[in-house]
Amino acid sequence: MKLQYISLFISVFFALNFSAQEVKNTSLPKRIYTTKKLNAVPVIDGFINEEAWNAVEWSSDFTENNPDEGTPPTYQTKFKVMYDAKYLYIALRALDDNPELIQQRLTRRDGFAGDRINVIIDSYHDKRTAFVFTTTAAGVKGEEIVTQNGNNWDDSWNPIWYTNAKVDNKGWTAEMKIPFSQLRFGDDKEQIWGFNVNRTIFRLQERSLWQRIPNDQAGYISEAGELHGLVNLKSQKQLEIQPFTVLQYDNYPAEPGNPYRDGSDFKINGGLDAKIGITNDLTLDLTINPDFGQVEADPGAIALDGFQIFFKEQRPFFVENKNIFDFEFANGRDNLFYSRRIGRNPHRNANLKIGEFANVPQNSTILGAAKFSGKTKDGWFIGVLESVTANEYAEIKQTDGKTREEIVEPLTNYFVARAQKDFNERNSYLGGIFTATNRNLDGNFTELHKAAYTGGIDFRHTWRKRDFYLEGNAIMSHVTGSKEAIENTQLSIARLFQRPDATYVNLDPTRTSLTGTGGRIEAGKQGGGNWRYNGGFIWRSPELELNDVGFLRNTDEMIQFVEGKYLWQVPKGIYREMSLQVEQSSTYDFGGNLNRIRFELEGNINWKNNWFTEIGMGSSSQIHRNAFLRGGPRWRVADDKFIYAFVGTDRSRKFSATLGHVIVRSNEDVFSRNRYVFRMNYQPFDSFSMSLENEFEQTQDKSQYVTTRDFGNIKRYILGNIENDSWTTTLRLNYSLNPNFSVQFYGQPFISRGRYSDFNFVNNSVASSFSDRVNMFDENQISTDANNNFLIDENKDNVTDYSFGKPDFSFVQLQTNLVVRWEYIPGSELFFVWARGSSGSQDFEDSLSKSVRTQVFDVPANDTFLIKATYRFVR
Repeated sequence: MKLQYISLFISVFFALNFSAQEVKNTSLPKRIYTTKKLNAVPVIDGFINEEAWNAVEWSSDFTENNPDEGTPPTYQTKFKVMYDAKYLYIALRALDDNPELIQQRLTRRDGFAGDRINVIIDSYHDKRTAFVFTTTAAGVKGEEIVTQNGNNWDDSWNPIWYTNAKVDNKGWTAEMKIPFSQLRFGDDKEQIWGFNVNRTIFRLQERSLWQRIPNDQAGYISEAGELHGLVNLKSQKQLEIQPFTVLQYDNYPAEPGNPYRDGSDFKINGGLDAKIGITNDLTLDLTINPDFGQVEADPGAIALDGFQIFFKEQRPFFVENKNIFDFEFANGRDNLFYSRRIGRNPHRNANLKIGEFANVPQNSTILGAAKFSGKTKDGWFIGVLESVTANEYAEIKQTDGKTREEIVEPLTNYFVARAQKDFNERNSYLGGIFTATNRNLDGNFTELHKAAYTGGIDFRHTWRKRDFYLEGNAIMSHVTGSKEAIENTQLSIARLFQRPDATYVNLDPTRTSLTGTGGRIEAGKQGGGNWRYNGGFIWRSPELELNDVGFLRNTDEMIQFVEGKYLWQVPKGIYREMSLQVEQSSTYDFGGNLNRIRFELEGNINWKNNWFTEIGMGSSSQIHRNAFLRGGPRWRVADDKFIYAFVGTDRSRKFSATLGHVIVRSNEDVFSRNRYVFRMNYQPFDSFSMSLENEFEQTQDKSQYVTTRDFGNIKRYILGNIENDSWTTTLRLNYSLNPNFSVQFYGQPFISRGRYSDFNFVNNSVASSFSDRVNMFDENQISTDANNNFLIDENKDNVTDYSFGKPDFSFVQLQTNLVVRWEYIPGSELFFVWARGSSGSQDFEDSLSKSVRTQVFDVPANDTFLIKATYRFVR
């Protein structure tokens, strides 16, 4: 444990000692634009030729932000701002001496391609949060909510507003009309809002700002200029109701004798989404029986380590304003709220007798969900979410022709409450979160938690113009249930309390609750000068459990980390900007065991021609994995070294590509991995674009876990040498007839093939050499039977001591999705969807390409045809 405390001291000292040094950064006065009430209403057609715009003056004098910060831009930009009782009006003029070179790329909403202008409005004036409205030269609109002072940009927000753009002989122009009901602000007689305008000249990859923000500034929203002159604005409470109807036809391979899989299904569904402005600061979102048929399918993946896989949320109701409810307490994916738990697939399968068939729902029905969220003028950031999923039943057809029902998922209530409060002139905040999952088990589902609660607090404090920061959080979880449920939690792969060498935890089958903690503390420098650095400490206690409504991959960890980065931010010679970063971390378990030391060095260069290069290398040593043997003792993993390199071309060109290669090698050649990456984007003409992402990975591991068997009173942990090849391709095609009508295609074949050889069993799991950690089976100890099972005669007495099945596999999945979207009036849409997919196992002796061809052309697929219509009523 001494090394643990030394590492923690180094991290905190590194971060706080540097923070005591004097930092020089550029301090600039705030620019102010004073708007006026309009005299007449302009037509939002992209032409700034109405007399109405003469009520206010142009503002200009933009400053280049990237690549050469602080210099005049290649071409200037001008804007005007007016308002009336309900709307904010903005006129934009982007000057360009070569209008024929302006990139007018048509995309779907939020495409953000081509020449564009972002209007950034901090109507809260909290200097941390902003609403961003984007118009491209092609008239495509986009919107984002910015939080964390510019560190988080969320494009899931889809307000109703109006815009248009036109190219002329001076460049291009745009007009915006933004309802005040889509913004959030206080009730002061005269409003003062944070305000900035950002222009991107796509072909030059050049950005310029109205309010200059030097690169050494730590914040983005906090450094914006100000919009004055908004007098006597009346609260415009939002009321939007959006009913929808869905027609769905499914076609799939019929299963002989199964009445529930006769080859096709047809259903009609409907529901309602609503958005109600409770005050001008706080909004209530409602959904009843939501439908998510138009979202993409999850990508293919296989977890050979036994841990659950994180999938990104894609359902619109949960994606929008997702940042409000996020509570990432450690690093990576860990979060107290993971919305994919709501509406998940049922926990149980149907119990079938021979000759019976079942109709099991794929997902739990969301009866209803509500979100109450917003930020008040006093600095309170509030979010409350409530959702209920239904009892789910499998209908079972019995052999006598009768049917019965069997419950597979209980009625469940999910509740999340999140709050933050700004202090110290918006430079600091203190927040908290509480989540609750309650299931109506009704004497059933003894394997599930009856209730699960989590709570946490978080804080952040910045000083010296936000250049330095101290932040952290602490959380606690508490789950209750039957003895079976809590024992299952203790035995799960995230904990494995039964491990024979884990003396600091105990498996207690009589427990009916479990309480754990976790958290993170971090300090560092995020702005000012060329240096950035931070250090901190993370912990997850063995008893921590978040997976009822959160995401937690593993527990029993304490991590010390420290990072340092040097930035070259001024273009010079052949580069636009560069960075060099070094990282170090150490990981321990709660028994004080050192489980990993890791170092990494990474460099990034953005070249003068807009190409980029990323190169990194590192090593890991003293690696131990507590869960590797699935309940056995700690396993010593061979030390490894890795190197990676990525090169990308100019993304502003019609064709751009990225090539990457990752190499990992371990000591004694126990483990090796080669990962090849190829990505490309091609836009042959403005209305059509395509992207292709290819990843091919070759892995060889002499210590891949296979199974555990009993050999008398001894546990035998069987390992093997796996050669695992995986390949995934993601193709996207986008065609836009205009900004409101688009056709999108998504296709992804995925294959993972593993072949095993050289089976062995664990001898001394923590020995320094691999040859001492395992014993190889010789030819007299291992044989196979007619069913390809491996028979082990360990003591060579001609009697099989134990056996296991052949673990070789070849899994193939194909997912495609064709979506036609038409926004026929603002906020109201029609979707036409064709989804096609299949998955299954192929012959592992076949090549990867042959396995994919077989799955695509020879295996019957499932087809879904869907029409979804929405209409948004706005008041």
